[in-house]
Amino acid sequence: MTRPTVPPTEAAAALSGWAVAPGDRPAIARALKFADFNTAFAFMARVALKAETMDHHPEWSNVYNRVDILLTTHDAGGVTELDLTLARFINDAATSLGGE
Repeated sequence: MTRPTVPPTEAAAALSGWAVAPGDRPAIARALKFADFNTAFAFMARVALKAETMDHHPEWSNVYNRVDILLTTHDAGGVTELDLTLARFINDAATSLGGE
């Protein structure tokens, strides 16, 4: 199934805290900071469970209380509704855990 893509500039503009990913990849990115490692890990666990139910997984990294996230739909070659849905979930999860 081919998924329609959304220009990363439009996706980032529609989502609080998100930006066009650096470089030439068609993706959106967000950097989050939490109170401590445990909170960052709890956030990642929450997102991982949602991502698994969606069968759509973020590219991310974690160093202590920081989590950097990149979203793109690889098989579509860009940002799709899957990314927008997961980004909205990420925003809600981050807010509930005090991420900024």
